[in-house]
Amino acid sequence: MGDQTEPTGPSISRRELCIAAGATGISALAGCSAPTNPSRAESATTITDHSSPDLEKWVDEVPRPGVVEPSGTKDGQPQYEIEMREVEQKLHRDLPATTVWGYDGQFPGPTIEAEQGEPIYVRWTNGLPDEHLLPVDTTIHSDIIPYDMPGVRTVTHLHGGNVESESDGHAQAWYTRNFEETGPEFQKKDYYYVNDQPPATLWYHDHSLGITRLNVYAGLAGFYLLRNDHERSLDLPEGEYEIPLVFQDRSFEEDGSLFYPTAISDEQAGSDESLPDPSIVPQFYGDTSVVNGKAWPRLSVEPRSYRFRLLNGSNSRYYTLKLRQYDESSGEAGDDGPSFVQIGNDGGLLSTPVEIEDRLELGAGQRADVVVDFAEHAGETLLLHNDAPAQYRGRTGLGDDDDIVSLPEIMVVDVGDDGNSQDASEVPDELTRVPDIPVDSVDNERYLTLNGGATDDYGRLLHLLGTADERDGLEIDDPVTEEPTLGDTEIWSFANRSSMSHPMHLHLVHFQMLGRQSMGDYDPDEDEIDLEALEAPEPYERGWNDVITVDPGEIVHVIVHFGEHDGLFNDQTGTYMWHCHMIEHEDHDMMRPFTVRPNDGDGDDNDDSTTRR
Repeated sequence: MGDQTEPTGPSISRRELCIAAGATGISALAGCSAPTNPSRAESATTITDHSSPDLEKWVDEVPRPGVVEPSGTKDGQPQYEIEMREVEQKLHRDLPATTVWGYDGQFPGPTIEAEQGEPIYVRWTNGLPDEHLLPVDTTIHSDIIPYDMPGVRTVTHLHGGNVESESDGHAQAWYTRNFEETGPEFQKKDYYYVNDQPPATLWYHDHSLGITRLNVYAGLAGFYLLRNDHERSLDLPEGEYEIPLVFQDRSFEEDGSLFYPTAISDEQAGSDESLPDPSIVPQFYGDTSVVNGKAWPRLSVEPRSYRFRLLNGSNSRYYTLKLRQYDESSGEAGDDGPSFVQIGNDGGLLSTPVEIEDRLELGAGQRADVVVDFAEHAGETLLLHNDAPAQYRGRTGLGDDDDIVSLPEIMVVDVGDDGNSQDASEVPDELTRVPDIPVDSVDNERYLTLNGGATDDYGRLLHLLGTADERDGLEIDDPVTEEPTLGDTEIWSFANRSSMSHPMHLHLVHFQMLGRQSMGDYDPDEDEIDLEALEAPEPYERGWNDVITVDPGEIVHVIVHFGEHDGLFNDQTGTYMWHCHMIEHEDHDMMRPFTVRPNDGDGDDNDDSTTRR
């Protein structure tokens, strides 16, 4: 019999046991460590009594974002001018037009297609209204943000871009309409993207401090695809058979307007203090699936191979995805459909393709480049099914709170009876060379904590990032504690002391995952990292990542090189950000700066190869 939720299998790994212990506060399991002081607020999702209109599903076709063309040249390179504007857009056949904010006046924004080794300039202009589309909590970072200033603040970050600091979209490099007011880190109007990195599925989105969650939710995001000749030589599906898909969750009012919660209860906050209204919420989970700007859409394909560039563009939600056969009349999901063959992740192609035997996990901000062969499913309807609960705690958390804003149905796929069924794009056994970052070249190790349980002045949950010396966490405007030197190789060990999973993102660089272990198995003050003892990365976690999931009670070790590596990437110095990519967490206050210092060449910066900070 078909079902809507796939049961968890009977086997459980040591990693999953540790996650279970962390999520429930149990520390009795050997080798596991429970999170530190999880509060009531930390274990609660944002629950409201709001429900979106009851929309008929699968009535709109998935749109394909258009490709933007340069508006001119600058210094001999293509220059784009892309304006952020407020527009009315139909997100569902039966909804009135929704007011959204879009790059080039569209949600999602237009795709930028760039070529490896060919730089471009982009001027992201702010043409937004004086007032925000959504209610703004002016208590967030109120000591460093001028909320009484007229206009809406925006700044665009090229997520995954190996770019100069001045063009990275620093959270304090914001500006208002026509650059009338600018933030303390603002340096230039025309951003320069050198594109000197492997071809990859990048994306751009707003990054303005304190309102990123609102600006992205309003619609400010789009794809940036970097290509090269080697990738084209692989004969992967292209043209109409290559489709970027951004998954987001939204909630709506009856008039079609976006709903975003503006307050949480004192009980949810775990505090008796009177909370601001509007107030930031701990996380946001919408009750409607939106793909490429359409609610509950369907995608029509031919019985052949397609390349999907998948992006989790939601504020907080995790996805664990699988294609399943679907009876549209009963709404029941049945047997498995075609599998995903993953060919790339955040930073570009994997060295070899990976068939995803179970489900594809995507945390907020993560990308997966996959090929799906529909040749054996002609005439079928398939469901893209998600079994990740809202409050995500790794694989063992599946089903824990499926009654709280679950989103199992993402979109349906109609496979035609005929068409170009010849598979002219069989995935090669070898895709590219991904050179390892050698562990014996490590100059520094950093132990970095992910914390929940702290509260702000109003008693609201505060997620913080910490260090080995300040394990309970620091705020965004505390002094910089991570200062690698250009050319250094470092291990960053993310230790999750909270009771939920966090997708951790580093600007500028791409890193390689070394492995996972229980927090109870590693103390940076006493232990060396034992690579042989780590749980190895999943095959799809290999290659170049810029977002990595860290589940409760575990440490994830990644190795990162700051600068050019084996002919890939480029040298950059300056200040960048690292943060959780759950945007509500990022806004409050799970984000920190790091600074890449120039190498003065005297070797003094690299004397201590085991320094921990």
